[in-house]
Amino acid sequence: MEAKAVLKYVRVSPRKVRRVVDLIRGRKAGEAMIALRFMPYKAAKTVEKVLKSAMANAEQADAGIDVEEMRISQALVDQGPTMKRMRARAMGRANVIKKRSSHITLYLSGKGGE
Repeated sequence: MEAKAVLKYVRVSPRKVRRVVDLIRGRKAGEAMIALRFMPYKAAKTVEKVLKSAMANAEQADAGIDVEEMRISQALVDQGPTMKRMRARAMGRANVIKKRSSHITLYLSGKGGE
């Protein structure tokens, strides 16, 4: 059995989210939840939210399954749209500030889907 959760247009750059996702990929959902709770990164809270959603989706699909024992089989972070803002600089020039966003996708697989 496999469950999926997607969070789109997160206002954190994909590079920062990948740093967190790489640490939980392949772990059990319960272990990953504990690890995310104590990480010092802003993105950890967002990834925890997606993991909770994936666990709820798995439980909704099969009520008898132990979601804590499911593994994070795939964790993807894709780049979303980039907002471009201008910042005034010296001598009439301008710099572009890129405000990046991410799309986070988590797949949980359990004993039925392995």
